[in-house]
Amino acid sequence: MARKPQPPVAAAGRPGAGGGIAARAMAARDGGKRPDYLAGLNPEQTEAVETLEGPVLVLAGAGTGKTRVLTTRIAHILNTGRAFPSQILAVTFTNKAAREMKERIALLVGGAVEGMPWLGTFHSIGVKLLRRHAELVGLSSDFTILDTDDVVRLIKQLIQAEGLDDKRWPAKQFAGMIDTWKNKGLGPADIPEGDARAFANGRGRDLYFAYQARLSTLNACDFGDLLMHPIAIFRKNPDLLKEYHGRFRYILVDEYQDTNTAQYMWLRLLAQRSKGEPQNVCCVGDDDQSIYGWRGAEVDNILRFEKDFPGAKVIKLERNYRSTEHILGAAAHLIAHNEGRLGKTLFTDRTDPDDVKVQVHASWDSEEEARAIGEEIEQLQRGKHLLNDMAILVRASFQMREFEDRFVTLGLNYRVIGGPRFYERLEIRDAMAYFRLIAQPADDLAFERIINTPKRGLGDTTVRALHDYARARDIPMLAAAADIIETDELKPKARKALFDVIQSFRRWQELLENTPHTELAEQILEESGYTDMWKNDKSAEAPGRLENLKELIRSMESFESMRGFLEHVSLVMDAETNENLDAVSIMTLHSAKGLEFDTVFLPGWEEGLFPHQRSLDESGRAGLEEERRLAYVGITRAKRRCHIWFVSNRRIHGLWQSTLPSRFLDELPETHVEVAEMEQSYGGYGRGGYGQSRFDKAEPFANSYSTPGWKRAQANKTDATRDNWGTRSGHAVERIGYGESGPKGRTIDGELVAKSTSSQPSRFTLGDRVFHMKFGNGNITGIEGNKLTIDFDRAGQKRVLDGFVERV
Repeated sequence: MARKPQPPVAAAGRPGAGGGIAARAMAARDGGKRPDYLAGLNPEQTEAVETLEGPVLVLAGAGTGKTRVLTTRIAHILNTGRAFPSQILAVTFTNKAAREMKERIALLVGGAVEGMPWLGTFHSIGVKLLRRHAELVGLSSDFTILDTDDVVRLIKQLIQAEGLDDKRWPAKQFAGMIDTWKNKGLGPADIPEGDARAFANGRGRDLYFAYQARLSTLNACDFGDLLMHPIAIFRKNPDLLKEYHGRFRYILVDEYQDTNTAQYMWLRLLAQRSKGEPQNVCCVGDDDQSIYGWRGAEVDNILRFEKDFPGAKVIKLERNYRSTEHILGAAAHLIAHNEGRLGKTLFTDRTDPDDVKVQVHASWDSEEEARAIGEEIEQLQRGKHLLNDMAILVRASFQMREFEDRFVTLGLNYRVIGGPRFYERLEIRDAMAYFRLIAQPADDLAFERIINTPKRGLGDTTVRALHDYARARDIPMLAAAADIIETDELKPKARKALFDVIQSFRRWQELLENTPHTELAEQILEESGYTDMWKNDKSAEAPGRLENLKELIRSMESFESMRGFLEHVSLVMDAETNENLDAVSIMTLHSAKGLEFDTVFLPGWEEGLFPHQRSLDESGRAGLEEERRLAYVGITRAKRRCHIWFVSNRRIHGLWQSTLPSRFLDELPETHVEVAEMEQSYGGYGRGGYGQSRFDKAEPFANSYSTPGWKRAQANKTDATRDNWGTRSGHAVERIGYGESGPKGRTIDGELVAKSTSSQPSRFTLGDRVFHMKFGNGNITGIEGNKLTIDFDRAGQKRVLDGFVERV
């Protein structure tokens, strides 16, 4: 019986090691001519494409043509007859990346790509494997995949069934814990004892077991199971694993530096073969761009590749096609300070007569930072540069608000990438609904949004009753609520809850005309329980939401009244969001990975913000190195111009704080970096302030006293006695004090910075035990002029000026 002909790209016959008969036949077919798809590859890229036997690690730096290498390598495998399309396992991280890879391969080899069922994301391939072998883990092939909401709802039922308080032990928190465990490849029996005891009075492990049992009963799994179940199947069924070893002749993995432990375990099972069997695994990645540790990524996975696959060939792609020599030089010098890396240095063959150095700028505060960047963008726009070619990359999402407001004022189009605009965020919309209802009691949309936020036991039934009551009498819902509590139309519990809400709104409305609107806004969020709702939320997003709420309060300071602020926000929200507009992109550094722009602005390079204090506190040196990789990613997004900004003062967590320039600034090379000449209004980091940093070449510090920022500071000098939400407090914390003015120096908690310049030796020595009013007791571990690095007993490692501590 004749064998069915195979597509030309895969040739008849079984592909063999090195290509075998099929490969030689294809070469003869093409007359020995090199395929067109290899044209234009540089020597390193060609080596990565043509090295098809044995384990290969392609270290692909930013802008070095990683995607082209990966897709061309797959095309080359197919075109040389080394494997059929169904024998290639190609794994990516996102559906978008998988689609783009498939499209690029199709351009190179045509319809053969349609025969690649194993090209996709970790989860999509996991689903295929699990559908085929579901019975081996107690499921049927038609199992359901639960989304996040379903998982939280299921866990809440389990918590309540155990007689636990689901407010004290939130289901959302435990869902996050389970997700973290599964990312680490840990089942209920494997989790550390400390983790098991951390939830529900030591019942974490039991709840995890109960959760998995319930999933099995429901014939369901969550996203973590899409990897965990295949791992379990392969471990318990070695013959089945061997079958897949035979099926997958080539394995390719994109963005290997972003794999978590479970993904790593899954890949190792499929890629590591018995002695003598081919291990044709190729992982492509960049250890210098591993920036997702906070969601489980393990940079060690790529660092240990050669240990996992002895004899592996490492090919470095260092020729950059994106950025200028100065940008690459700055990025390379910065990332070289990391110890945990395999090592590579980006370079470019391009010569650009307009090549400018990376620019470092200083401003007084974040408002002037936004204004200065806005003016720089306008100047570029006047020079015929497109806004689409510019981006602002921030470390924390709360930084975006200042730029959004500024661009609305300037009439500059902008878009927020990777998330909603500031005023469109859930927590901001909730807070604004409270404020709108105070200013305009007839705003029924605002009423419906917040009446049960946070939860007050006023569900859909109560809201429908209020809606019907209001419509029947043609009155606003807030007025209807005030009337209905005098009747018996609601159940006693709902009536009591509604009564409390009405009393609060009456009190806030009485305060509207005579209380500073920022103070009233703080009071509303506190008394309504909205702030506490997020403080008690244990999800990864909660700290960012609290930061955004504090930034919202700060944004109100520029307006004379609540109504004026609400009008401003309406204008911001009405700003054009047409994706086809020429617009500046604003996004976090994490969202910027893989993107590129002619001009990149990197604001907020200050200690505590970048590197972020939370990363340092939670992960120590590993956290610092990931922050440095994030800085590297930011710089290498720029093709032609890169501007780095830092400020003297920034309001963080509701406090005006004097800030130190980021340590990353002094890790940049003099040869590729230039301190921008500051106009007088941007003064603030001269020698009267922090002295020793080489970036203190801006205007003398005394000149900053004529800046708009200083004048604003004088006008708001009461901020020196405000607590985390800006309300008056007796707590002494590190912040700007505006009690003195003039060229003598700024006051910080009553101390003149000018009295303690970094040009003078510190009065402290290494190992001194000191006390700080905000951070408590600690030991000095580093001294740089008047800057001290202190390991605090409770607050962890921080850098502070020596004027703020005293020996114990």
